[in-house]
Amino acid sequence: MRRTVLAVALLAVLVFPLPGLAADDPPHQADCPGSGCHARTASAQRWAVRLSGAWSAGPGSGDTDDGGTVPAVGQAYVAVGGGVAALGTGLSVTGYALARGGVLWQTTLSAPAGTAIMSVRAWPGVITVGLLAPSGSSRTEVVINAQTGIELGRFPAAVFGGAVAASAAATVVIGSSAVTSYDNATGRVRWQRKIGAGQSWQADGQTLYVAQSAGGSLSASPVTALKVIDLTTGTQRLLGSPLGSPFSGTLAVAADGAVLFASSAGVTAYSGSTGDALWTAAGAVPEGTDPAAGLVYLTSASGTLTGVDPVTGTALASVPASAVPASGGVYVVRDGVALGLDAGANGGAWLYSTSADRVSWNSATLPWPHFFSDLSGLGGSAAASGGMVVVTACPHLAASARLCADPELVAFNL
Repeated sequence: MRRTVLAVALLAVLVFPLPGLAADDPPHQADCPGSGCHARTASAQRWAVRLSGAWSAGPGSGDTDDGGTVPAVGQAYVAVGGGVAALGTGLSVTGYALARGGVLWQTTLSAPAGTAIMSVRAWPGVITVGLLAPSGSSRTEVVINAQTGIELGRFPAAVFGGAVAASAAATVVIGSSAVTSYDNATGRVRWQRKIGAGQSWQADGQTLYVAQSAGGSLSASPVTALKVIDLTTGTQRLLGSPLGSPFSGTLAVAADGAVLFASSAGVTAYSGSTGDALWTAAGAVPEGTDPAAGLVYLTSASGTLTGVDPVTGTALASVPASAVPASGGVYVVRDGVALGLDAGANGGAWLYSTSADRVSWNSATLPWPHFFSDLSGLGGSAAASGGMVVVTACPHLAASARLCADPELVAFNL
């Protein structure tokens, strides 16, 4: 939970990799066949495609103009990666060609009444979709071919678990009591490692860290150890806390061999190899990572977003609160470039270069933009690798009820 009101509205900040963009990057004409897709001439903005179904936009909480473009009923989930952008609403999943915006496929998943999509994640060759049961107590992870939309398999998962690694051949799923690697074609278990129920976790590439605490992540019990699992081979080891003392706070981020724990006092980083304490940052809140630059981003009480070396804690980049548009929220950082969105009817997208210490690019008006994120950090509007990010926007509101007349999925190649 945030402990202070930041000067910059860093709302739901999740950091995903996006490459930087020079201010003079030439316009690009997207290949958008069909009447539903059109190219954008603005730098970085590549294409926009009309969305089906009923979407709304307008004032958010407190009747302020901070609402984004979201489904009129239920929620939407987006994942970007492997050349595909996948959008899930209700029980429907649509795959878009990331380069040009054309629809690749659309499928409706079979499930009991009351089941709903709760997560969409993109991997090389496949899309994984988390389905929440009507009771809310169980989840099924569905694996879909990213190019055809054909369902490849279904595997049991923990409600706040699901796929943590996947390919056309296999999927690794966090279940209620184990981490399991499944063969997509046969459903056969390739390997399985037991874990405690309800434990928090973080992935660092092909390494998974699972907390060990009595009662799981919802309890007040301290984390006394981490189970470290290789997602490729299934090999595991136990990483104890330093000198027999519990780790400080809750598991928040894993990056470049370091694991960060967050508490009311701030952030403490530990070695993912030895468990030794590496550094602390008082009053800081961890926001995510910039893998291209090898940094972890933290926010402070002043609103500054600071990129630090995950092993040493040395500050190497920053986005000061005074340097970005007043209404903007920073959502993505990659290779020293931060992507922000301005909320409301006259919203826009902008880039801030940490090396040049200035806003390097602004988009034209992008009304009611909405950025999607996954609590796991493994899905959302931005690609886990490469340079694409997609958001929803509403160029025109309908006459009544704050419905969007022509909702769009908009792509940027930053």
